[in-house]
Amino acid sequence: MIPEHIVNRKGARSLKDIDPAVVAFLNTGQVATKNLMEWLATDQLVLLKNVLIPIGKTAWYGSFEAAVNAQKKPTANSNAKAIGETFSQLANADFIKTHLADHQSDLVRCWGCWAESLFHDSAEDLLQAMKPYAADDHFGVREVVIFASKERLILDLDVAIDILSGWVSDSDENVRRYAAEALRPIGVWTKKISVFQENPEKGLPLLEPLKSDRAKYVRDSVGNWLNDASKSQPDWVQLVCARWEKESPTKETTYILKKGLRTIEKNKK
Repeated sequence: MIPEHIVNRKGARSLKDIDPAVVAFLNTGQVATKNLMEWLATDQLVLLKNVLIPIGKTAWYGSFEAAVNAQKKPTANSNAKAIGETFSQLANADFIKTHLADHQSDLVRCWGCWAESLFHDSAEDLLQAMKPYAADDHFGVREVVIFASKERLILDLDVAIDILSGWVSDSDENVRRYAAEALRPIGVWTKKISVFQENPEKGLPLLEPLKSDRAKYVRDSVGNWLNDASKSQPDWVQLVCARWEKESPTKETTYILKKGLRTIEKNKK
């Protein structure tokens, strides 16, 4: 049994404030991280050992350790990627779905996301495999799925837009958010999409249906998409925002417009 104070804890604001007992539960994979600090505090190689033992795959550990240690500048994100990539080399999709994809540890699900992403060549197959991760209830998995998919979606951008334009009407706000966030022109720690930087209108099928979305999580992404585009095509962004202001006089749209125009407004000062 996991103590109630561990289950109902609030995430610590700094690494030094994290209860060692919490780290122990994180490293055994019994609980998910509450915030970025806990994500950073988890020793992924220790967690990995605790995942491999019950499934009888401890002989694999050396391959993972070598992959993690081979990095020049390891980070929590790069470690998760290295472990996921190694799983893709050692296991198949069925193994990933059985042992990683539904694990109670969000970091283990992140490994599964990276691994599964590497089993698919086409944008269509990749998106089908990534959708459960896009809908995950943990913020960390929802960020990793973007890292694991964006660059390959760029290679088949028209197909990706066509598929994701159907996701913007999904009942799950996490899926709608992914549809906009995965193909942001710039994004955070991800590859830029030069096509959108030059011709952002190609992204309108992903944005128009979300211009008054009820979920702040989605509105933030739409606003950030427009703000990204404003750095190379400010006139286009202003035209879109002016049109949306007339077509959709709601508080939700107003929120998006303020977020989307923030760089333009800053440059006016």
